Amino acid sequence: MKTSPKLSGRTVKRACEFGRTYVVRPKGKHQATVVWLHGLGDNGSSWSQLLETLPLPNIKWICPTAPTQPISIFGGFPSTAWFDVGELSEDAPDDLEGLDASAAHVANLLSTEPADIKLGVGGFSMGAATALYSATCFALGKYENGNLYPSNLSAVVGLSGWLPCAKTLGNKLERVEEAARRIASLPILLCHGRGDDVVPFKFGEKSSKALTSAGFRDLMFKAYNGLGHYTIPEEMDEVCSWLTSKLALEGCSS
Repeated sequence: MKTSPKLSGRTVKRACEFGRTYVVRPKGKHQATVVWLHGLGDNGSSWSQLLETLPLPNIKWICPTAPTQPISIFGGFPSTAWFDVGELSEDAPDDLEGLDASAAHVANLLSTEPADIKLGVGGFSMGAATALYSATCFALGKYENGNLYPSNLSAVVGLSGWLPCAKTLGNKLERVEEAARRIASLPILLCHGRGDDVVPFKFGEKSSKALTSAGFRDLMFKAYNGLGHYTIPEEMDEVCSWLTSKLALEGCSS
């Protein structure tokens, strides 16, 4: 039996407690802060360890851990996840409440950064989906629930992911006057392995096309032959050079 989310005239929000956040401090002059989001079942620690090894001394990385919640694709078994997912298909309904909560968490983590610091969001798999959803919230100027989106994003990276709400994005953006300007100024890097057996390559490819047709002009889509659902040094090298260029960082340390 399903219970209504509205009890005695007030909406009861889903409990959403985020896990531990790991921070990698810049080794050089702090020029940019990027929130990086892990994949389903992972945590912020594993990515913070990898990001610390990258030759990007001017970036501060914030690696939060998603809430532990029942996941439909696992038959309700709990896992760390940015939102619920029932199936990986283009017709599966999006968990808008979960996406909004995670995008708001990202914006909140960025909200205390100094005014002169460029802000970005990136992620892997489900984390990439959340990063791309954050990009659409930035473009629209609001979340799906109508609350204003406060962060000014300068770069978005998605590895082995997909775009939530892809089918309705174009129509939503057309109705927002400021969206065209925001879209034009936001660079996006998408990378996907052709051998991905978890999030199929066609999802990444279609997400790239959906973003481009919605007006995101500064978008790069990189395909990797033989790459499965993981990352490789060649891909991270691409992320490093792209971020250095798009965020106008002062240079790499060797």
